[in-house]
Amino acid sequence: VEAVHLIADGKAPRIPQPKEGATYEGIQKKENAEISWDQPAAALHNWIRGHDKVPGAWATIDGQVVTFYGSSLLDASVPAGQELAIKGASRPGLVTKNGLVVFGNDGKMVLVRNLQFEDGKMIPASKYFSADEKTALELTEEEKKMAEDIR
Repeated sequence: VEAVHLIADGKAPRIPQPKEGATYEGIQKKENAEISWDQPAAALHNWIRGHDKVPGAWATIDGQVVTFYGSSLLDASVPAGQELAIKGASRPGLVTKNGLVVFGNDGKMVLVRNLQFEDGKMIPASKYFSADEKTALELTEEEKKMAEDIR
């Protein structure tokens, strides 16, 4: 009660919080979330996971900024996949059926499940090379007749 009265009367002491020992980190900006590839897999995973969802850890692939989401450490043998060159990485990533496998400087692996492109389009990382494929809708004769009837 005494503290409330001091505040109400404008007489409460104001002690600035010391910066030493503070754990608060300011709001992260996208330009500061680029992935530095020269670190162990655990650090890469923590970086990607720590920036998931905002602002999103990113790297440059084929000249465009690609944001990585949904990482996990992968403790298995190197899976089969299609190589993907990533700017700054000492070893290309692998697009596998489970996602994008990237390598730390310790040779260990991180699995990334989703990728987002600059235009906002998000895809499963496993579909990276098939992302541009368009499937055409083909109607059967019965469906064509029904479409004509509806028109």
